[in-house]
Amino acid sequence: MIVYFIASFLLGNILTAWWVGKFYKTDLRNHRSGNLGARNAGAVIGKGAFLLTFLGDAMKGVIVILAGRYLGYAEWAVALGGLLVICGHMFPIWLKGKGGKGIATFVGIGLIFNLLFAIAFSVAFFLVIPFIRSATLSMIFAYLAYIGAVFYFDEVESAWPIIVAIVLIMYRHRFDFQQSIGEQKWKRS
Repeated sequence: MIVYFIASFLLGNILTAWWVGKFYKTDLRNHRSGNLGARNAGAVIGKGAFLLTFLGDAMKGVIVILAGRYLGYAEWAVALGGLLVICGHMFPIWLKGKGGKGIATFVGIGLIFNLLFAIAFSVAFFLVIPFIRSATLSMIFAYLAYIGAVFYFDEVESAWPIIVAIVLIMYRHRFDFQQSIGEQKWKRS
């Protein structure tokens, strides 16, 4: 099981945006937010780069969850593998801890780990976005719905690492949330 955990973290260290940037001869760390994630790749290089990065990072989460289940590990261990792949993505060793923010990897994990939690996440996101017109702020409600579903279905014992991952992701996005709230205030004035 230790090998699974280490492999999950190391897989997270493979940042799709870095490779996409290399392909386009662009170091995304030197542009806009400097973040090695799908959003920055899309903003700097274009929609194709966004899609490639998003899919690549989401697949890391899918692979880790499916591998843990294939190996017959308990759900808490599979969820811990999910947390570790997100940690590897956010804090890659080879880039001195400066990676992505984990949303795409979380989406991959969230869709595969538990379909009911994924539905709660998606419904909350799509219900809120028409009203606040901000994907960034809608994610807050989606994450809270995911956590709410974990508690509602009494799966905290098996899904606690996913909750920790959500807290980490939200912390990494704290400045994005503040910026989006500021933009919302400007829209209303």
